[in-house]
Amino acid sequence: MTHKPRLIAMLATPGVQLLDVAGPLDVFAEANVQAGRALYEPRVVATRAGELRSSSGVRLAPDSVLGRGDDQRFDTLLVAGSPHAEQERFAPTALDWLRRHARIARRYGSVCSGAFMLAAAGLLERRRVTTHWAVAERLASEYPATQVDVDAIFVRDGKLRTAAGVTAGLDMALALVEEDHGHELATAVAAQLVMFFRRPGGQLSFSRHGEAVPAGRSALQEVQRWVAAHPAEDHSVTALSARMHLSPRHFARLFRSEVGMTPAAWVEASRIATARRLLEGEHAAPKQVAALCGFADADTLRRAFRRHVGITPAEYRKRYTG
Repeated sequence: MTHKPRLIAMLATPGVQLLDVAGPLDVFAEANVQAGRALYEPRVVATRAGELRSSSGVRLAPDSVLGRGDDQRFDTLLVAGSPHAEQERFAPTALDWLRRHARIARRYGSVCSGAFMLAAAGLLERRRVTTHWAVAERLASEYPATQVDVDAIFVRDGKLRTAAGVTAGLDMALALVEEDHGHELATAVAAQLVMFFRRPGGQLSFSRHGEAVPAGRSALQEVQRWVAAHPAEDHSVTALSARMHLSPRHFARLFRSEVGMTPAAWVEASRIATARRLLEGEHAAPKQVAALCGFADADTLRRAFRRHVGITPAEYRKRYTG
């Protein structure tokens, strides 16, 4: 029995992130190779006629343009992101096309900031989704009826699939291959593309979002810079308040009011930032990193690191040093 290939459409706007398009489509193409037959028929659909210039300057020749002979039904419809998608004003005709085809597709979704186009089309209301960590808060703010998971690599909600930043599109596409054709084929694709079958941790382990940045009046910022420059020192409220010649209670109240968190929380975030930089090198052992950053021992560092970053120091270091 001959099975017709599943039609996969990647909708791309001008300035699209090239890897948002190429990454997932390469996963589907590799599934064809590993299966020895055409399981998928990947296509790039543009929002306007002509060559499509990506954010890197590379030009794409789309397979079709929306609204022109596209009456066929897509099995899977994905929207690629772009570096400034959160600022775009999408054409009503494009949003109408997206709504119509998402409704009849077996599944639909987005890669990275492509979620903003789905949201503008009203396709994310009362849905759990993810997008790139850098724009997740904006998506949640502009579309409050959408539940945004800022740490997820990809999210499945009914027929909706959303992926986090850029390379997470490959993770999502691999999950779709597994949905359609099973674990064995998906693992063969992952091996050939030299990618994780299940990526450890969430996307926040790659971000610098939430790092301690000096804030508040200049005297408070000087204290924060002292903490960042000397992470192993005593940074209790008593010690820090003495640097500003304030009572511990007054200092703690002022700090929280102007910085937005307690002194202890800021100190821990600053120490974690230093630990990340040290772990991205190849020399200091976890015990040394803990001591250099002011943590009592490696276990204390590990617990705090997992709380802030989502993975252990050992897992984090492996990403940077192999």
